[in-house]
This record gives sequence, C-alpha cells and structure tokens, in this order.
Amino acid sequence: MAIAIILALIVVASVLFHLLAPWHLTPAASNWGSIDTTLFITLVITGVFFVAIVGFMVVAIIRFRHREGRRARYEPESRRLEWWLIVVTSLGIVGMLAPGLVVYSDFVRVPKDAYPLEVVAQQWQWAFRFPGADGQLGRADVKWVDGVNPLGLDPDDPLGQDDVLVRGNELRVPQDRPVKVLLRSKDVLHNFYIPQIRGKMDMVPGMVSHFWFTPTVAGQYEILCAEFCGVGHFNMRGVMRVEPAPAFEQWLAAQPTFAQTLAAASKPGVGSLVETGRRLSETHGCLACHSLDGSASLGPGWKDLYGREEKLADGSSAKVDEAYLKESILDPRARLVQGYPPVMVPYTFSQDELAALVAFIQSLSAAGQAQQGGGAAEQGERLAQSLGCLACHSLDGSQGVGPSWQGLYGHRVTLADGSQVEADDAYLKESVRAPAAKLVQGYAPVMPAFNPSDQELDALIAFIKSRVKPDAETREQAPQ
Repeated sequence: MAIAIILALIVVASVLFHLLAPWHLTPAASNWGSIDTTLFITLVITGVFFVAIVGFMVVAIIRFRHREGRRARYEPESRRLEWWLIVVTSLGIVGMLAPGLVVYSDFVRVPKDAYPLEVVAQQWQWAFRFPGADGQLGRADVKWVDGVNPLGLDPDDPLGQDDVLVRGNELRVPQDRPVKVLLRSKDVLHNFYIPQIRGKMDMVPGMVSHFWFTPTVAGQYEILCAEFCGVGHFNMRGVMRVEPAPAFEQWLAAQPTFAQTLAAASKPGVGSLVETGRRLSETHGCLACHSLDGSASLGPGWKDLYGREEKLADGSSAKVDEAYLKESILDPRARLVQGYPPVMVPYTFSQDELAALVAFIQSLSAAGQAQQGGGAAEQGERLAQSLGCLACHSLDGSQGVGPSWQGLYGHRVTLADGSQVEADDAYLKESVRAPAAKLVQGYAPVMPAFNPSDQELDALIAFIKSRVKPDAETREQAPQ
C-alpha cells in the first residue's frame, strides 16, 4: 500500500510541478511558434500516458495485493488487451510524429525571397558569410582553406569576390526578413542552435545542411553548439543581433569582402605579418581557447600576455618571450601554465607562420608593440586592427557603422542630444571606454566598451591624430 501511495503522490506532484513551475519556454523571437506547439502536443500525449500507466500501476497494486487464501490467476494472453494497446499506442505515436513532420517540412522549405547566410563551424568558433551586391554566394570547399582563406572560398569564382566575410562570433541579421541559413563544418560534427529563434540543425562535415527563419523581435540572442565537439565545446558560443534593416545594411557595408581580404594579405610590412598571424589563429581555432580581451577561457588569454611572467604547473616561472611562445605552440605540454588543463594539441607551423603568430600575440600587449618597433601612431594602428576597430571606423572618410577617423581629431561633433563637443584627447578616451556616454548623432549605439591600458589608449589616440590632414574638411563625427 505504501508503494501505491508513493506512486500516486509522484503523479500528482509531477502534474502540479508542470502547471505551477515558473520555468517555461521564452516567447519565440521568430516565425517558429509552431515548434513550441509541436513540443506542447508531445508533452500532453506523453503526460497522458505517464498518468495512465502510473495510475494503472497504483490500481493494480491495490486491487491485486497479496491476501491470505487468494492466489493469482495465470492468463497467458489477452487478444482484446493487446489490440487495445496496439491501437492506443499507435495513435499516440502518430499524434507525436505527425505535427513534427509537418513543421520540419516547413522548416527546410525555404521561401524564394529568403536572404542567404552561411555559417561555418570549426572547433571551437563560428564564422559567417553574406552575399555581396550580386546577391549570390560563391563556391566554397575545404580544398581552398589556407591562412589567407579560412572559409575555403574559390578564389577564381567571380561570384565570391564580393562575398562579405564576418570573422568572429558576432552575427547580425535584419529584422522581419526571411533568412536562409546554410550550415557547413570544417572539422567535426557541430550543431547550430539559437534557443529563442527555435532554430537548430546539425552541421555534418562534407555536407551543407540548411533551414530558415524570420527574426521578428530585435535584440541579442546567444548562439550555441548543441553537439559535443571536443574539450572546448562549452566555449563554442556566439551572439546574434537582430536589428532593423537600415542598421543591418550599415553594419554589413563595413565588413570586409573576400576580395579585400585577399588584397590586404598581399601587402608587405609588420601590419601584414600581424594580420597573417590573426588569420592563422582564426583558421586553426586558436581564438576558441585563447581570448583577446583578457576574459577567462580554456587557455591563457593573449591580451597583455607577451612580456609578463607566467607561473607554470611545476611551480616555476617563465617569461613569455618569442622563444617561449614558439615552444608552447610546437610543444604545448613542455611548460604547462598553472591552472589550465593540458588539452592543446601540438601544431606544425612553418617558421614564417610561427613568426606571424608571435607578431600577432605581441601586438596585443604594450611590451610586444614596443619590441615590434614603430612610433605611437604605428602601435595604435596595429592595436586598432587587432581589436577590430577598423571594421566599423573607416580611415578614408567613407560611411561605416561608426564615424570615420579621417579628419576627426580636433573637430566639433554633434551628439545625439543636439549638443556639440570637440573631439580632443579626453573625448576620445571617454568614447573608447564608455561609448554610450556621448552618442554621435546619426549612429546607432552598437559599439561595445573597451578597456585598454593607458599606454594602449594613448597609442590609439596617436593613430587617430595621424589621420588629420592639413587640408582635411571638417566633419561632424566621432567614434562611438
């Protein structure tokens, strides 16, 4: 009897927990509310079966419990009961599968006017590609992947030259416009998942899977990998921002095209070496484990790493110089840093590739910038490249997501509240560290806050100053 009471309490508690619990699905931020309906139908059907089966167990325990002088009757089979079970379970299975099949058919049947977006997964990071002015994505294949071409685009395909490349884990899409998502993996099985959008699909190496959605609510949503893809799986995250079409178009126009990426790779100099190192770090998945902003990650962060003392797992210390970095890349277990697991695999880079990676890591610290040589303006330019500033702020006066740096310093700018301020050192420092404090009229508040060191901030301002020419025309603009 005690068992019957316990089972009955489990049924009642389960039903009440579902009805009264505060943990419910967030509202869908896309057109796929039908997926929530399908999940609810499945929950109701499985819930009814759960209550019925456990209820039957309670009745059976009470009715057929042991009594003196009463023995169980053996019935080898009951065709009536079997038919009832077959019919009821079949109806339940059909009730769960049919809505899901209908929704899945719609999920992969893409509207003709959908805007194409390619998502490329790699341990443990995301990359994205949009079509250019021609509205078509160029060919891509792993055979074209190298340090300059991490997404593997066909360099001879004219349709791919104007494709827009988004490096990093931040994606933006236009609100209220259907988006066709093409999914490709460069290494192992991944899964592209945005919970609020109700979009989820496996990414199988060697295949291109797809689905579509229409984002309906502006905001920021987390991108997750929902398939275990290695030790850094937990860190494979990204951000998708849904914004009005004009803001999206402005952001997209500031992103580099495939042709521009190839052209930048052909330029000589220290800046080119740093950029080559950045591309190598992205291509080989380094940035999935090593952060560039000092935040905690699977491996030591690269910001201000060069030149400092690192405490090793054996209790000793080592200075992070060029020799240490090269050894750590070629043989990661030689000198493990205290507090980090030995999960990094050895890499077989050439000497030129090693030099580029070390140059990139150097560019992320003041000590490394000083060793690379060059004045403050040159150091500021390298810092602007490494932080991604030049993706939003042009250097030639052209329109971007943020105001152009050409001819900016020393000019008066009009703010969103109608007031004016001079773009001097104090204003520029505040705009870097607190972009939302003084928004410039005509620009969206999309810039994240940065926290560079005083020396790095001085170098950035020196670079912005260097963009002022004697004959530059006055422009009312400022960084955000």
